[in-house]
Amino acid sequence: MNIYFSCSITGGRTEEKIYQAIVAELLALGHEVPTAHLSHANVVDVEKVAQPAEIYARDMRWLHNCDAVVAEATSPSHGVGYEIAVALTLGKPVFCCYQKERRVSMILTGNSSPTLTLCPYESEREMITAMRSFLSRLEGHSSVNVM
Repeated sequence: MNIYFSCSITGGRTEEKIYQAIVAELLALGHEVPTAHLSHANVVDVEKVAQPAEIYARDMRWLHNCDAVVAEATSPSHGVGYEIAVALTLGKPVFCCYQKERRVSMILTGNSSPTLTLCPYESEREMITAMRSFLSRLEGHSSVNVM
């Protein structure tokens, strides 16, 4: 599947090791992850060279063409929230994980969309197991299509 990975870039990089674990797992499972570079430590420098309109157009194209979204939402990020909202509007399945002890926007935690899976987690292992389960359910349904 084509998985759009979403994480905080300018909102903070304290969860960078988790981002890297998520992307490594997605790639190890054989998924295409056009946003894999977002997990890299140098992403801020890499993205600096592009104009905001270019990043927006590229990311919206990737979102429209993905089968599902995996978002790590522990660090507050306007971009992550925006990408989740766009994905849900497009009917894309979204797996949104965040660390249990951290406060996450109630606009996310209160969302009852059937295409949104929320995953508060205590450990990387717990989150990876839940993400695998989410992806397995999608792979079992033929309703996941590229739009």
